[in-house]
Amino acid sequence: MSRIDPDDPYPQSDGEPMAENTLQYDWIVKLKENLELRFADRPDVFVAGDLFWYPVADRRITGPLAPDVLVAFGRPKGPRGCYKQWEEGGIAPQVVFEVLSPSNSAKELRDKRDFYETYGVEEYYLYDPERNRLEIWLRQGERLQPVSHLNGWVSPRLDIRFALGRERLEVFHPDGSPFRSPLEMALLAQEERQRAEQADRRATQSDLRAEQEYQRAETLAARLRALGLDPDA
Repeated sequence: MSRIDPDDPYPQSDGEPMAENTLQYDWIVKLKENLELRFADRPDVFVAGDLFWYPVADRRITGPLAPDVLVAFGRPKGPRGCYKQWEEGGIAPQVVFEVLSPSNSAKELRDKRDFYETYGVEEYYLYDPERNRLEIWLRQGERLQPVSHLNGWVSPRLDIRFALGRERLEVFHPDGSPFRSPLEMALLAQEERQRAEQADRRATQSDLRAEQEYQRAETLAARLRALGLDPDA
């Protein structure tokens, strides 16, 4: 992105794929979709995946960077081609996630961290799903400082909890429910619909039995009255 096209100074893509493999892609989607769900009732929280973020209008100062996932508090939801910070009330994304791919070099990662540090990110999460390694960086003053105690870490901004096990990372919503893949969400929703339908069928059957018992009671009462007996006596 070093060359600036005067006819398109803020391109929305660099032509590169969002992810290099299925593991990286699955994690990016899981984080993005669960954070969307986490803040579904907050119209002032914007969540995006692989979206170019332009921190300043002058491209001679810096180009864009596309975090795998970004969260911007104080910004409305809605579609965007890119995140132009000067058009977003000057608000930088407070939280960013990067999911490591095999081609990421040490220099590239340092450059990304320097970018996030320079332009106002408060929390930076770097996860390597192949090696199951997590790094967390938290802003202290003008710097992003590494967090040493990762297991059980709760994000100050997102209020989500990280549990780094031996084999994989687990992330939990504030209510304790785990971050799930879109497929797991769909299967869970299907199970809940089936349970609701079963409960509705049971309720319908119970109502039917009650109606049948009422009709039998009314028939018996009518027969007793025909015999000159008072069924209510």
